[in-house]
Amino acid sequence: MQNAVRQFPAAPPELAIQHFESLFAFETDCSDTHAALESGDPGFVLLDARSPEMFAKGHVSGAINMPHGKIIRSRMSTYAPTTLFVTYCAGPHCNGAARAAARLAGLGYAVKLMAGGITGWLDEGFALECGGRAD
Repeated sequence: MQNAVRQFPAAPPELAIQHFESLFAFETDCSDTHAALESGDPGFVLLDARSPEMFAKGHVSGAINMPHGKIIRSRMSTYAPTTLFVTYCAGPHCNGAARAAARLAGLGYAVKLMAGGITGWLDEGFALECGGRAD
C-alpha cells in the first residue's frame, strides 16, 4: 500500500537543487544570523516585528523593533535603499516576520526572514536582551 510520502514522486535532483537553493534568497536561520551579528559587521538590519511589549520582554541583541503596521515609507527613509533587512517574530506559529518582509519588499528593500523567530533563537541556545524601546 502506498503512503502519503510516496504518493507523489520526488522532484528530479536538478529541480530539487533549484528549489532548495532558491529558499536561501528568502530566508536565513538563527545560527547564521547569530554568527553574522557576532562578527561585528553583519551587513543587515535585524528587525523584530513583534509588539513593543513583547520586544521589551526579550529580543535579539541589536534588533530594532518595528511591528509590520509601522513599516511605512516615511519611517524607513532613514535607511539607505540598499539596506538588507532580516525580519523575525515570535516563531513558526506567527506570520509577523513575513508581513514585515512583504512591507519592506514593497518599499523596495532587500529582505530575508529569520526562520524560527524567537522560538528558533532560544532553541539554538542563544540569549535574549530585555528592555529597549520600539523605533
